[in-house]
Amino acid sequence: MPDPEPHRIAVRLDEMLRDRGMTLTELADRIGITLANLSILKTGKAKAIRFSTLEAICRELACQPGDLLTYSEQEGTNR
Repeated sequence: MPDPEPHRIAVRLDEMLRDRGMTLTELADRIGITLANLSILKTGKAKAIRFSTLEAICRELACQPGDLLTYSEQEGTNR
């Protein structure tokens, strides 16, 4: 099976967690999502995100969706 097409949306969850001194495990516990699913989002391998999940992440990290997600003109840019 060929590699999936890279997408142009990058997730900045690592940076947001680092800035707030929070671990991925702590965030997963606070928002009620599995660590595995949150890790998929963090690494940019997620194909989609539910608005309820995005809302919970923003609530716990005190941020806006635009702080977490960025768009790049270049394909496959993860940062």
